[in-house]
Amino acid sequence: MLTASGDCLEENAWICGEYVREYWPDIATALRQHVFLTVVSVGFGMLIAFPLALLVRRFPKTGLPVIGTTTVLYTIPSLAMFAILQPFTGLDRSTVVIGLTLYSLTILVGNTLAGLRAVPADAVEAAGGMGYGPLRLLVAVELPLALPAIMAGLRVATVSTVALATVGAVVGSGGLGNLIQSGIDTLFKAQVLTASVLCVLLAVVFDLVLLLVQRLLTPWTRTPGRRRRRRLPMPGPAADTAADDLGARPKAAV
Repeated sequence: MLTASGDCLEENAWICGEYVREYWPDIATALRQHVFLTVVSVGFGMLIAFPLALLVRRFPKTGLPVIGTTTVLYTIPSLAMFAILQPFTGLDRSTVVIGLTLYSLTILVGNTLAGLRAVPADAVEAAGGMGYGPLRLLVAVELPLALPAIMAGLRVATVSTVALATVGAVVGSGGLGNLIQSGIDTLFKAQVLTASVLCVLLAVVFDLVLLLVQRLLTPWTRTPGRRRRRRLPMPGPAADTAADDLGARPKAAV
């Protein structure tokens, strides 16, 4: 229900610009917290996932325990995950960060490993023949070629983390989830809708930013632009002269 901006708070309308103006400090604080939770959790997840992917690629027998463990962690419901962590971390932001980091591992490890395994063998052999050591080979050859798959996993993990971060409201550190929960408890419609829409917009913004970063880091994957069409010579004296030069004068019309 949409009403005049001066009355929408009193009438508890779903769409209310007055709510955004009056409660903007609270909204901005929750939004910053949500961004912090997402960036830190995915960042820690990537720092853990990359070495694990290298380990599995180097020692394939470790693949089953590593992939299996991350998969099992991902299947744990978020409320149960936070409840398990609370005795060790308490009711603070670290509980949410650790839980979100664990959830991101199954996506990040899988995509990073897939990207590294997809690097062409001939590229690795050519670099080895040029004297590349293991570290230089990884940084200069394998990592750039695996980057599209890694970035794809990073985008999925980030969008998923934006959604899961709202559940952190159960421990008081859910970012926009705090507004959603308090809005539901108090039947504050504008607060619930505004926080929900901001979650969706935040996920879209994160995805677009990471997509732009991917395009900047992998210019060779871009679709080549349209080639310019050659202009056909117009019939006339210039065309006849060119044909004479080639010894193939056009046939005269009968």
